[in-house]
Amino acid sequence: MININEETFYEGGPAQSDIIINLFAGLTLLGLPFTFAALVRALWLRYKITNKRITINGGWFGKNKTQLSLNNIEEIRSIPRGFGSYGDMVLILNDGSKVEMKSLPLFREKQNFIEENMLKRSQTLNPNEVKGFATKS
Repeated sequence: MININEETFYEGGPAQSDIIINLFAGLTLLGLPFTFAALVRALWLRYKITNKRITINGGWFGKNKTQLSLNNIEEIRSIPRGFGSYGDMVLILNDGSKVEMKSLPLFREKQNFIEENMLKRSQTLNPNEVKGFATKS
């Protein structure tokens, strides 16, 4: 369920240029594994980025679902691929685990959006006003 104050920034799959480039690579024997991986991503990988969370549906037949709050992200690392038309992003979480987002179209814009909303959320949350069972750290 989506909160009323939650605004969707991006909802869709991986970059189309990823599959096009990998189809050309598939003409060689060495490029076939990359082509197969790009086909699986194109068929079953979906991203949803909002101002509060990131949802990744993927895996074989899209059966795996990962949701994470922007509050849990400590660092974002990204690298361009496909001549800079798309890129991969790794989200490093507070507990040290990593979440990969592959073949994101316009990944720099998405990285800037996530970083801006991470800053907004951290500024609005005051750890001195913790209520309930949460502990101050």
